[in-house]
Amino acid sequence: MTMMSIKTLSGTPASLSEETVAAFGAGLRGGLSKPGDAGFEAARTVWNATIDRRPDLVVHAAGPADILAAVRFASEHRLLVAVRAGGHNIAGKAVADGGLLIDLSGMHGIRVDPAARRAWVEAGATLADVDAETQAHGLVVPVGINSTTGIAGLTLGGGFGWTTRAFGMTIDNLVSADVVTADGRLVRASAEENPDLFWALRGGGGNFGVVSAFEFELHPLGPEVTSGLIVHPFDDAGPVLRQWRDFVDTAPREVSAWAVLRKAPPLPFLPEEWHGREVVVLAACYAGPMEDGETALAPLRAIGSPIVDVIGPHPFAGWQQAFDPLLTPGARNYWKSHDFKELPDAAIDLLTDYAQRLPSPECEIFVASLGGAMSEVPEDATAYGGRGANFVMNVHTRWQSSEQDDDCIGWARAFFDETAPHAMPTIYVNFLPDDESGHLDAVYGPNYARLAEVKATWDPGNMFRVNQNIAPAEAAQAAE
Repeated sequence: MTMMSIKTLSGTPASLSEETVAAFGAGLRGGLSKPGDAGFEAARTVWNATIDRRPDLVVHAAGPADILAAVRFASEHRLLVAVRAGGHNIAGKAVADGGLLIDLSGMHGIRVDPAARRAWVEAGATLADVDAETQAHGLVVPVGINSTTGIAGLTLGGGFGWTTRAFGMTIDNLVSADVVTADGRLVRASAEENPDLFWALRGGGGNFGVVSAFEFELHPLGPEVTSGLIVHPFDDAGPVLRQWRDFVDTAPREVSAWAVLRKAPPLPFLPEEWHGREVVVLAACYAGPMEDGETALAPLRAIGSPIVDVIGPHPFAGWQQAFDPLLTPGARNYWKSHDFKELPDAAIDLLTDYAQRLPSPECEIFVASLGGAMSEVPEDATAYGGRGANFVMNVHTRWQSSEQDDDCIGWARAFFDETAPHAMPTIYVNFLPDDESGHLDAVYGPNYARLAEVKATWDPGNMFRVNQNIAPAEAAQAAE
């Protein structure tokens, strides 16, 4: 009898007969692959090219039944389990070395009920998929800013973007979720059904089960919005950033205005002499009536003497994809992030200092302005731990060659350390690199203890551990 080796939860290999594995695969609608099979490489390859992990088996889920079968098979044989949806997580938590990978990327169905303003979205959908279906009805769910991101990872970690100040975070618009649990059941989580699980899913990541589908509340917006970029010379960075900070402090909630410091890409509307030079980019979107957008963004456009200003009417779905060319898959990436209650002058000085020393042409520092509807949700209403942040900074280090690893990662860590005295203890969990997994108690703050209790209820054996892992409460106590 031919046997194959597959990693277990304990880290040791188990031997399964090829017949056992084949019988399991035969019962899957989406199929099963092993190294060398068609579909295996695509399933294990994720957005961040620094991640190169190889599972032993991949389940290509076509629906909830395949997820149920995979979880039950993994439970029976005590297998290490990873779950991949969009594969966009910076830490590469979508895939593990060895074990069983449940690939949800084939599940990308979406159904919109425009009258009820609800969308039902399968877990493998991308943000572009969601926008395409909801914008057909002039509706949106608040999501992120890179359209190739998966809806599952974004939602489970919190989710913020251009419409968050107006309509709340992605999790604030989650109505329910269908979840395959560690004991092999399909349950619904909502405010009425399994409310403890519903609370934990909204920010607690993939710790509590495999979500097969999400139900979202939708808001009227589009198909056009007032949005665009204002590009300033880097020599004006200090005063521009200070005036931008003061503007967003009093801007109406429909306004989102973010700052990006980077070398200018070869944008068609930017004079060629600026290509490759450091610039300050103010990116803005007005999530309200078109007739009000020009007035609301006028103070932002009055700042300094920009090189170009392309604020104007744009299709919302197109604006959601505006940054995709800078975030294509296949590059090496490392992120560091801080939450800020305020952005003092000293922090702005550090931003401009480090932006003059970018270790590669693709690196950037972006600071998102939040608050608004996001900050009005009580801190303990969902698992998300950063409601008090008015700014989220992402130090996005991006490069092509492994020879640049030390320089790029070292630059990001140094900047992160120098700005830490100005930051809050919370950090957006979707921006956490793999080397910060030990700081989850700070990430979630007072919500962490409750998350550990919910984990103990729904996944006491910590089957779902290939994530920013929250140990079950009993296990955490035993370790102490």
